Parts: sequence; C-alpha cells; structure tokens
Amino acid sequence: MSTDTAGRRVRRPAQGPGSLLEIAVGEFITRGYDATSMEDLSRAAGITKSSFYHHFSGKEALLRAALERAIAVLFGVFDQPGAVEGPPVRRLRHIVRGQVEALIGDLPYVTLLLRVRGNTETERWALDQRRAYDARVAAIVREAVEQGELRADVDPALAARLLSGLVNSVAEWYRPGRPGTVGLPDAVTRAAFEGLLPTR
Repeated sequence: MSTDTAGRRVRRPAQGPGSLLEIAVGEFITRGYDATSMEDLSRAAGITKSSFYHHFSGKEALLRAALERAIAVLFGVFDQPGAVEGPPVRRLRHIVRGQVEALIGDLPYVTLLLRVRGNTETERWALDQRRAYDARVAAIVREAVEQGELRADVDPALAARLLSGLVNSVAEWYRPGRPGTVGLPDAVTRAAFEGLLPTR
C-alpha cells in the first residue's frame, strides 16, 4: 500500500505473475476457490481484468500454477539425499521433517492444496498427486516393516495417511512468528516417531 497527497492509503497494483499468483492464492483461501471471481481477483490486485488475463488465461490457470508449486515443493523432499539414503525409518523421519519444512516455507500454497475437493479437472489432478505422495510414503513404511524397523502389524497405507494427516494439520494453526513454533519440523517429527509419553 502507498499513500496519496492527502495521506490516504491507496492500493498499489500488483506487478508480475508471481505477485498476482500470491494474491490469488490468498483470495482462494479466504473466499474459497468456487466463490472467487475474476472480478474479486482483479480488485484485490488493484488491476483490471484484462491486465490479469495478460498473465493468466483464467481462474483455473491460477489454481493450477499454485497447486503445481505446492506439489513440486512436497515431492522435492523425495529427491533429497536423506530421503533416498539409509534405513527406511531414517528416510521416513527425513521425509516427515521435510514435509513440515515445505508446509512452513510455502504455507499459503500447501494450505490451498490441502483444501481442494475435486470439483474441477485441476483439483482432481491435485488429489491424484496427493494420493501418489501417500503411496510413496506407504512404500517406505512397507519396507521398514519388512526390515523389522516397524511393528509387523503396521498397515503401510494407514501409517502413510496418519503421518500426512499429522503434518497437514499444522497448516490449520501454524503462523510465522507464533510462540512455540521454533524448531517445529523437529518437534513434529519427534511426536510422529517417538510419541508424547516419556520413555521408561
């Protein structure tokens, strides 16, 4: 925001597709994707609809770009050395920690990903990607069970969903700078793999 000669606050138009995408994500989260119109987006960005269309073909293109960013960040964790090297449980710990870091680092984008319901082609694609993510985690859980690192009665698919659910819940309450959130990736990882009760 800037001020005019009378000292009144004036919205400064968003510049570039990156800024427009960030604004759109905020509107989608606040209003809901279905309830957000291009008029809402252009108003929030302080530009005309035609200017918005210069960068994005429409609302669904904005959604796709936002979800692609979130998915790329999450799947990128699987490519890190800690996710591909070492025993399965150690890799799982790294993936859970990396998932929390990804959520914190791209909170609006990952939050939007977690709220899609499959009402559009792009949302269905995103849900498929989320299922693929859980499947990759489940495969590592299965490997850990087979190697005796986890209990034999652990269901890999259920464990993967529980781990993702634990991490994804952080999006509902985490806010940058909130007390108690320093070291959050490590704290969530400890809770997931070591529990809350003291060891005896």
